[in-house]
Parts: sequence; C-alpha cells; structure tokens
Amino acid sequence: MRTPITSLFFLLLLTACQETPTTDLDAERDQILRLHEWQRDYHFNKDSIAFVDQLSTDFVSVNRGAITRPARAATLARYHQYFSAVEFVRWDDLAEPIIRFSDDGSLAYTIVDKLVIVRYAGEDGQVVTDTTHFAWTAIYRKHGGDWAIECVTSTEESGTE
Repeated sequence: MRTPITSLFFLLLLTACQETPTTDLDAERDQILRLHEWQRDYHFNKDSIAFVDQLSTDFVSVNRGAITRPARAATLARYHQYFSAVEFVRWDDLAEPIIRFSDDGSLAYTIVDKLVIVRYAGEDGQVVTDTTHFAWTAIYRKHGGDWAIECVTSTEESGTE
C-alpha cells in the first residue's frame, strides 16, 4: 500500500515542479508597439484595409456613449471614407502608450494619448485644419500567434484651428 501512495506522491511532486511555459512579455510588448506604429502608417498612407485587418472578427467599439459591434464591411467603408476625406498632418503620441498583459499573456491592453491634426476641404472650399486630442484604450487578444484588437474605448477633445 505504501508503494502506490509513495509513487503517486512523487509523480505529483514532479508534475508540480515542472516549469510552466512563460511568455516573453518584452517581445510581446514590442509586437504591440509595432502594431501601434503601423496604425500611424495606415493613417498617413490611407490604407483602410490594413487598418481594419488589425481588428478581430468580434470587434467592439465604445465611442460617443454607444457600444457597437460594427461589421467589417461597415468599418472598412467608414475608414475608407475618413482616410479619403482628410490629409493627416499629425497622428502623434503625446506620451508613450501604457501596455499591460494578462497573467497568461493572451490578452493585452494599451492606453493611448494621441494628438491628431487633419486638413480637409470645408463646405466653402477653404482648407480647414482640425485638431483632436484622443485618449483611448485598445484591448488585444492573441489569435493563433497574432494579436488582434478586440475592443477600443475612445474619448476625444476637438477643436478647429
């Protein structure tokens, strides 16, 4: 009777001592920062497709008091129209994004403080320069080794120069 119990004890002890795989959070942080930098490129290059490709299929938006789950086609149309209508002057972080990870490394979030300045043709044909100070939280989930944006909660302060 002692042998099976002793064997079971040692088996449990060996299992408990095994090293659990760890996530290289520095590498994951670099990936999230790279995605964040690509978003800037997508704005200046007016690449609505690449921008929307960063969003998960279950994407949720929290903006202007509304929670929505926009369809990919609707999001793509919205960003295509937006990118086509403006010229980006600035899309710059005012502070380095804050990035945090879940304990298992499968979720991450960024807190972003961003100044966006765009120019566009006003109704009278004059060029309008618009400055908006954004603050947002983006939640990322790892899907098959790649990060995708699950949710964005955004606030803004606007002002036209």
